[in-house]
Amino acid sequence: MTEVTSAHVPSRVVLNQADIDRALTRIAHEILEANKGSQDLVLLGIPSRGYPLAVRLANKIAAADPSVNAETIVGQLDVTMFRDDLSHQPTRPPRHTRLPLSGIDNKVVVLIDDVLYSGRTIRAALDALVDLGRPRIVRLAVLVDRGHRELPIRADHVGKNLPTSSAEKVRVHLEEIDSVDGMPVNEVVIEAGK
Repeated sequence: MTEVTSAHVPSRVVLNQADIDRALTRIAHEILEANKGSQDLVLLGIPSRGYPLAVRLANKIAAADPSVNAETIVGQLDVTMFRDDLSHQPTRPPRHTRLPLSGIDNKVVVLIDDVLYSGRTIRAALDALVDLGRPRIVRLAVLVDRGHRELPIRADHVGKNLPTSSAEKVRVHLEEIDSVDGMPVNEVVIEAGK
């Protein structure tokens, strides 16, 4: 688990655990409605926080549609080597890409990420996806859309639109990855810019 520390940066919680759960429930139902059911559905989470969100969404979809096995529709899509900012970012190790056994060819693939900002991560995800197969449809679901797009990309399913200044930072903390003082935490916070 990653220890979440606040280095004296003013922040405010904009989504708590209950808010995140409600947003994910709504997104799961929107995905089922847009797809007219669960047939040919694949959820691919973008590391690091998109994957646990994809697992949570798969479980919610399975709860709404008992014919779905959550484990068989979820996967992880690493985009590290497809990013256009590799020379500007700190080095980070690639994560494993894991696809469901059914693959992605002719499937309805929903990319899952925590925060949609410039759109560059999603562009990288689309490039990575093309290397793996040919989905019938690709959709995007995000927990938070904070605006400031640099590319013509928009989410099909959004948990919360958060208008922010470009100086602010939006941090998503999920219990699968993050903890505060050794306790798991689920929240979305906005940190004031410097």
